[in-house]
Amino acid sequence: MNRVAALLTAALALSVTASAAPRTLDQIRASGTLKLGTEGAFPPFNFYEGKNLVGFEVDLGNALAKAMGLKPQWVVQPFDSLLIALNQGRFDAVLASHAITPERQKAVTFLNPHYCSTVNIVAQKGGPLTRAALAGKTVGTQIGTAQIPILQAIPGIKDVRTFPNDQTILTALQAGRVDAWSSNGPVVAYMLKQTGQQGKIVIGEAISQEHNAGAVAKGNTALHDALNGALATLMKDGTYAKLSQKWFGQDIRCK
Repeated sequence: MNRVAALLTAALALSVTASAAPRTLDQIRASGTLKLGTEGAFPPFNFYEGKNLVGFEVDLGNALAKAMGLKPQWVVQPFDSLLIALNQGRFDAVLASHAITPERQKAVTFLNPHYCSTVNIVAQKGGPLTRAALAGKTVGTQIGTAQIPILQAIPGIKDVRTFPNDQTILTALQAGRVDAWSSNGPVVAYMLKQTGQQGKIVIGEAISQEHNAGAVAKGNTALHDALNGALATLMKDGTYAKLSQKWFGQDIRCK
């Protein structure tokens, strides 16, 4: 028992030392580096091409750092752990398509939204594409997303299953392990184009509208204000519009 207790104490000590208080704006400026957290598996917003982290939010994060006179440093980890790690000081801000929800607002301080999007039902051709058609069906969505309670509130759905990312849900849909898929409309459109599944997989009814934003640790006001100022600059000087056109062929900012 003493050995077990010692091992548990050591594990707790490691978990504490692995995290730190979130850095202040002054500390960030002194370091010259802005640490940004993201998922790295949500194309076209943040994903890998070979060993390179790319995407709209990656380009936007790099531009935000540059506007603040800082060098960006990216930290990639699973989506459902990002907000926890943010408050542990693992990075200074997160840019990973987090929809603003009341629950998340209790945990972190959101920036102004950097895009708006619909969440759509997706299915194989001939499959369920409306709320009503989901009765008795199994729907896949990503673990940790704001879509889970929305799906659970739709009457008649048999089951809502969570997966690590949209790529794994697409595979499950193609294999018939789920009847439908719920995700960000622009993400699905991009993935279907890249995988040649247009026409085979169909985007259906929108079930919600999301305001997606970056975030800083709860109460990190000075950093929040500085990032919002940088974002406003990018919105005004054409940088945002250029990046949006590059990835989507349209301006996806919230109207």
